[in-house]
Amino acid sequence: MPRMTIKPNTQVDYLGILDEAGEIDEDRMPELDDEQLTGFYRAMLRARRFDERLLNLQRQGKLGTFAPVKGQEAAQIGSVAALRDSDWVVPSYRETAALLWRGTPMQGLFTLLAGYNEGGQIADTQNDLPQSIPVGTQPLHAMGIAHGIRYRADDAVVVSYFGDGATSQGDFHEAMNFASVFRSPVVFLCQNNQWAISVPRDRQTRSATLAQKALAYDMPGIQVDGNDVFAVYAATCEAVERARDGGGPTLIECVTYRLEVHTTADDPTRYRDEEEVEKWEKREPLLRLRRYLESLDLLDEEKIEALENDIKQEIEEAWKAASADMEQLTDPGVMFDHLFAQEPPRLTEQREALQKWDAAKQRRRDDEETQ
Repeated sequence: MPRMTIKPNTQVDYLGILDEAGEIDEDRMPELDDEQLTGFYRAMLRARRFDERLLNLQRQGKLGTFAPVKGQEAAQIGSVAALRDSDWVVPSYRETAALLWRGTPMQGLFTLLAGYNEGGQIADTQNDLPQSIPVGTQPLHAMGIAHGIRYRADDAVVVSYFGDGATSQGDFHEAMNFASVFRSPVVFLCQNNQWAISVPRDRQTRSATLAQKALAYDMPGIQVDGNDVFAVYAATCEAVERARDGGGPTLIECVTYRLEVHTTADDPTRYRDEEEVEKWEKREPLLRLRRYLESLDLLDEEKIEALENDIKQEIEEAWKAASADMEQLTDPGVMFDHLFAQEPPRLTEQREALQKWDAAKQRRRDDEETQ
């Protein structure tokens, strides 16, 4: 049967600027001054050390389960640095580095991970959604915000963070399709860290890249070295500018690797071998940026030690402040607040039941003290 051949654009570009040895491709390097360069390093180091402190406290039983960011700092800092304060960030559950850059206080994150919702309060000045655990919901939320921005003729842009596993969810494809049809000002940023918990990248999809999934929705898609903060920054700047100018969405695939556990409830030694981890440790983002900055004489051992000390002090002060806050958060009844404009009867019953249980517990304590 005679047929007509349709030839869609099937090209996927790849961008890398800073290699593992700390050397750059001068022709692709974005324009960044010394303050921005050292600012990237400080932000990535700050996220790494905060991550380590969180893990230490979690193992002591002082914090709940969380998802470490180690190994993915460049993908987050490089992308979030391309945004204005008026732009929006829609994180998944691992975007600690991005949220710290946006101004989320360490004190609040400590409190939140200790199980107190009060720590998750977002400042009115931050156009950020809270960290979200369900896999693949973030693109839909980001697309909804972006659609509202376009409807209001605003010039803000939204960045949605998610992992490689989320590209197997229907939500991801629905968001991509809608955003493309309506040319929504959103950047879909996929951190392909090679593992969706224990499912490897090659079991997620037969696609050669995740970036090529953009082609089906007629939007630009690019794959970047996700451990190269300059490549991520350059690609995101381009995508953000396109979205702000009315050019619609972009899919960016950041090829990276999580060097730690998926979450603190996970044991990656059960499904990945140490050789793979060691291979990616040689490609890790913080070390290659440090090598580059040392070659420019912007970093040396003395400056790094000073940075380490400042960050350590900031983290410890935040933990002390969070600990003091948590000592004051003694009323579990606040869980019923701010849910409904008019509290329904079933919630009132639950609140009263809790109050009775709490009062009975206090009477038992008082009885034990008097005995």
